[in-house]
Amino acid sequence: MKLLLVEDDETLVNELRPILQRAGYAVEHADNGIDGAFLGNEEDFDLIILDLGLPKKPGLEVLQEWRKRQRNMPVLILTARDAWHERVDGLKAGADDYLGKPFHNAELLARLEAIARRGAGKADNSLHWNGVTLDIDQQCAQQAPHSPIQLTAIEFRLLRYLMLNPLHFHSKTRLSEHVYEEDQIKDSNVIEVYINRLRQYFGKDFIETRRGQGYRLRTP
Repeated sequence: MKLLLVEDDETLVNELRPILQRAGYAVEHADNGIDGAFLGNEEDFDLIILDLGLPKKPGLEVLQEWRKRQRNMPVLILTARDAWHERVDGLKAGADDYLGKPFHNAELLARLEAIARRGAGKADNSLHWNGVTLDIDQQCAQQAPHSPIQLTAIEFRLLRYLMLNPLHFHSKTRLSEHVYEEDQIKDSNVIEVYINRLRQYFGKDFIETRRGQGYRLRTP
C-alpha cells in the first residue's frame, strides 16, 4: 500500500519510515504543508499520515484543500496530546482518525490498519478472497488445507493491494506505484514476476489477466 507521511520532525520520520516499511507500506515523505498538499493532490495514496503543525502550510489547511478537491484518501492526523480542539477541527475537516503525540508505534500501525479495513469494508485484521486468507500481522497467506506461506515484502504488498481492491483491474504501472516507493520503482514488467509467484502459491486461476487493462483477483 502506498502511504504518504507529511511530517517535519526529521527524528520522527527516521524512526517511522522503517517501521512503516516493515509493516508493508511503500512510504513517500513531505516535510512541509505545501509539498504535502501537492503530493496528495497529484498522486493516489492508499493512506496518509498528516501532522497538523507543519511549516509553510498548516496541516488543517492541507486537509481542507484535499477534501475540497474531492481527494478522499484515508487520513490519520497527528496532533499535540493536549490540543483536543485540533482533533475536533481535524475530524470535522474530514480526517478519518487522529493520534496524539507522543504515541506508541504499535498503536499507529493498528489505527492505520483499522482505517484501511474500514475503507475496504473489512471487519478484522485479515483479508479473505476465494479461499485465500492473508494475515496482515504475520504477513503470511494460507489457502486451506495447505500450510501458511510466509510472503516476501513485495509479495505481501502486492497481495494486500489486490485483496483490498479485488473488483477492479489494475495495470502493471499502477501496481508498481502501490508496491514500490518512488525511488525504488522498477520496470513495470517486474510485476509479472510477482503475479506469477502468487499464481504458483494459490493457483493459476487466482489472478486473472485482461489484455489492455491489467490484473485482478478472479471473482469466486
